[in-house]
Amino acid sequence: MSFTTYTPTPRAGRREWTALGVLLLPALLVSMDVSVLYFAVPFLTAELRPSAVQQLWILDVYAFVLAGLLITMGALGDRIGRRRLLLTGAVLFGLASGLAAYARSAEMLIAARALLGIGGATLMPSTLALIRNLFHDEKQRGRAIAIWSVAVTGGIAIGPVLSGALLEHFWWGSVFLINAPAMALLLVCGPLLLPESRNPAAGRFDLPGAALSLAAMLPIVYGVKEIARNGVAALPVAAVVVGLAAGAGFVHRQRTARHPMLDLALLRHRAYSVSVLMNLMAMFAMVGCAVFFTQYLQSVRGMRPLEAALWNLLPTLAVGAMAPAAAALAQRIDRAYVIATGCVIGAGGFFWLSWLEPGSALWFVLGGSAVYASGLVMVVSLGNELAIGAAPPERAGSASAVLESGTELGGALGMAILGSVGSAVYRADVGSALPAGLPAGAADAARETLAGATAVAGELPGRIGAALLTAARTAFTHGLHIAVLVAAGVLVCAAVLSVTMLRGVRTAAGAAPAPSGAAPERTSARGVS
Repeated sequence: MSFTTYTPTPRAGRREWTALGVLLLPALLVSMDVSVLYFAVPFLTAELRPSAVQQLWILDVYAFVLAGLLITMGALGDRIGRRRLLLTGAVLFGLASGLAAYARSAEMLIAARALLGIGGATLMPSTLALIRNLFHDEKQRGRAIAIWSVAVTGGIAIGPVLSGALLEHFWWGSVFLINAPAMALLLVCGPLLLPESRNPAAGRFDLPGAALSLAAMLPIVYGVKEIARNGVAALPVAAVVVGLAAGAGFVHRQRTARHPMLDLALLRHRAYSVSVLMNLMAMFAMVGCAVFFTQYLQSVRGMRPLEAALWNLLPTLAVGAMAPAAAALAQRIDRAYVIATGCVIGAGGFFWLSWLEPGSALWFVLGGSAVYASGLVMVVSLGNELAIGAAPPERAGSASAVLESGTELGGALGMAILGSVGSAVYRADVGSALPAGLPAGAADAARETLAGATAVAGELPGRIGAALLTAARTAFTHGLHIAVLVAAGVLVCAAVLSVTMLRGVRTAAGAAPAPSGAAPERTSARGVS
């Protein structure tokens, strides 16, 4: 009779949990930089005087470059070492932040924001991949990824608040300089606390694959964002088509390349591929509806931007404990049911908000937002944990990058589709409320957006202007109702998908098939092994 020696999975100690705290810094700051410019635009516009096109690029180029390079940087980290890539990205992110803070022209600021996007693309997949290699125990890894997920989602909400607070006392460049001390701390603590890890069997870097990845993600995200902002037009539709064609080329390249960036066998693993899809659906609902609630607080309730941002932050703070709670619950109950529960809670929050009216009490808005945010943070954190746990350690970088690319794409699709739905309802409702004899330009502005209707109403005589403003706010709220009901429907579908596709799936190290001939993952506390 033979006996098998049982080797327990090593548990993380104080050093690993301290290292997690260090990794939260770049995760928080990269997500904050998506929204930190919201309040700074009027100030930098007054000084740099960008054209309308340049202003859009100042806002968008960061997200475009970040989304386009995630897969490339994740694969690069697997090859050269995730800690090395993280620290390199910290240097670039810190330098680009200084360049942006002291930009003296719109062109210089656009270039600095693009460099920030490159730095962000090196940081995000590296943080999640390093967590995969720091926490080998499934329970501890679930808790760590839950905390990371809260930091990432919270950063987007904190960005506008921090920006508004800084702009009360300092010049617009201060919203970028806050990155520098955090990056300096990462450069000091990272080499001391973070072990190096890489895939020793990764082979040569796939440059054609990297080019195709960029050619796929960049035009798709650009096209979707433009459709969300300006409606369907030839150029953004062509960009999406070009991106999809490049995406097909990327998949073909990964099938045939000797050393592919992405192991397609991982996408055939149910735990990973369904988790990516679940996160995409959750971000579709979250980001697509968040735009409506920001506008509701500012344009319907008349709040100042900073006031609206502070109230928006309250539901985020209230649900901060939901991700760790969901991770703990998933250790006792099949995580498929926990994820489905999160989807149902999120759908319930959106259904609650479908009863929102222009004059509803503030607690009603915040309560519904807290409910849907509670559900969605459960879905996102458990989706991250399941996907990263299913990925083999040697592919942690590229697996993290694909997961985050899906998140970026889900948010862009949510803004485009739900934004288009809400705009269509608004235009249909407000058209009948326009007073007779209104100049064509003013009528078009009022039909296009609530902000346009507010401006037009301010130029009309008292009763007529008030009636138009009331009708526009009611029409906007009706559009919000339809958008949140669509989001709720998507989450109900996600709940069904979770129960049918993820039931019984486990996150075991090496659960996904490793690439043929792959050597074991190497880690080293001192450097690249």
